Amino acid sequence: MSKLISLSEAGGLVRDGQMIALGGNSLSRTPSAFARELARQGRRNLIMIKTAGAYEIDLLCAAGAVAEVRAGYIGYENLFGMAPSYRRGVESGEIRVVEHACYSVIAGLRASAYGLPSQPVSGFDGSDTPASSGFLQAEDPYTGKSVYMIPKIRPDWAVVHVQHADAAGNARIDGGPFEDVLLSRASEGVILTAERIVETKFFEDKPERTNIPGFMVDAVVHLPGGAAPASCYPLYDTDEEAVAAFLGAADSPESLQDHLREWEVSDHRAPEAEISE
Repeated sequence: MSKLISLSEAGGLVRDGQMIALGGNSLSRTPSAFARELARQGRRNLIMIKTAGAYEIDLLCAAGAVAEVRAGYIGYENLFGMAPSYRRGVESGEIRVVEHACYSVIAGLRASAYGLPSQPVSGFDGSDTPASSGFLQAEDPYTGKSVYMIPKIRPDWAVVHVQHADAAGNARIDGGPFEDVLLSRASEGVILTAERIVETKFFEDKPERTNIPGFMVDAVVHLPGGAAPASCYPLYDTDEEAVAAFLGAADSPESLQDHLREWEVSDHRAPEAEISE
């Protein structure tokens, strides 16, 4: 059965107040178009899960869609520095931050994927993060040593941008998968946006390359360019001019709406636009 739907329909699956995990990493293969659609639809009070985020998190913060962020890092690294809309929301108190290291986000997601209430981590000794984020210690039954336990992170939705998907939801990722495979196992539901919609035979020829199986996926959107202005290996690089334009526009509601309108044509593509071998 086909799971292909439009971007607006996929955005409509997300409800205000839900926990959303976005795939990709920094400015690489992020579901940018999906984030823009959530902003257009006026979502509010979302809880965002990310190891390292940039444009997509910053945009949703600029749109007033975010109530809480659980992440290891949000920013543009050496490209543009800090994420201004995210920072503004945190400093004003509009956005609550549950501070993580990237690995503790992964630990929380693993706990969910494994059906556990929490997952132990090492490396927090001497850090202020556990106290500020409420991470508790437990005694290891074998050694008697105390270890920090990260509570499970169970997103309502994982949204992952992939290079290849079929109408049934099978997906292949080219290049680094980051935490996307884990997200698909840890979340209640999975939405894919895909550069290409291929026939299922594409996956049958090399089944070991299928990163996300269709039975885990709720919806698929055919969305060429769906990571832009972030990159999507090997199809396109980060559009630095577009990122700079967004950063120049995100400090006012009117300019942000202009940005969303500018990208609307490329974001809304018919799900049946191209099916290829």
